[in-house]
Amino acid sequence: MIAMENVYKTYPNGVTAINGIDVTIDQGEFVYIVGPSGAGKSTFIKLMFREEVPTKGNIVINNRNLAKMKWKEVPLLRRDIGVVYQDFKLLPKLTVYENVAFALEVIEETPRNIRRRVMQVLDQVGLKNKARFIPDELSGGEQQRVAIARAIVNHPKLLIADEPTGNLDPETSWEIMRILEEINASGTTIIMATHSKEIVNTIKKRVIAIEGGLIVRDEHRGEYGYEI
Repeated sequence: MIAMENVYKTYPNGVTAINGIDVTIDQGEFVYIVGPSGAGKSTFIKLMFREEVPTKGNIVINNRNLAKMKWKEVPLLRRDIGVVYQDFKLLPKLTVYENVAFALEVIEETPRNIRRRVMQVLDQVGLKNKARFIPDELSGGEQQRVAIARAIVNHPKLLIADEPTGNLDPETSWEIMRILEEINASGTTIIMATHSKEIVNTIKKRVIAIEGGLIVRDEHRGEYGYEI
């Protein structure tokens, strides 16, 4: 499903964030991306949904080569990819329902299907009763659940989560992880960048460790292996 081949990313300031990565991730996997700050994790994540373009090498996702993709093709790629951020990135003036519905409106889904699907995913993340709330009326954990609902509302094959528990308390973090495990169990591939040693060491999944822009470790059911 995902294949990176000899991938490099050098920014205009001369910093090389990704320094020759080769990796394959199969459909349905749950993969943690770990490593010290500045290791290249965020760039690795951004390359997967074409927020960044590789300086060299190929990235193939669902038979699409992102390195050779034209900008007009990017929206079609992203229909199959959901993204969850540490800081939620919700639209503050829209309700919970409207935030989630927006992802379907931009692909011109019918109003009937939008309502059915939005209420379905809000129920899945436990927020069906807060559809009319705006983000400021929600806790951080609830906002992250809205962000997850928005990311999965169009049935993506791949869900990318960049530090999804980074701003949350421990109890809420475990709730978010439970939801992510359920999504993964339904067949969605999940790639999650994290600094949480406790989560990685408790919920055993594949661990890809990045340091200096290189993959230094790749273990199925591995452990964090870094001091935070």
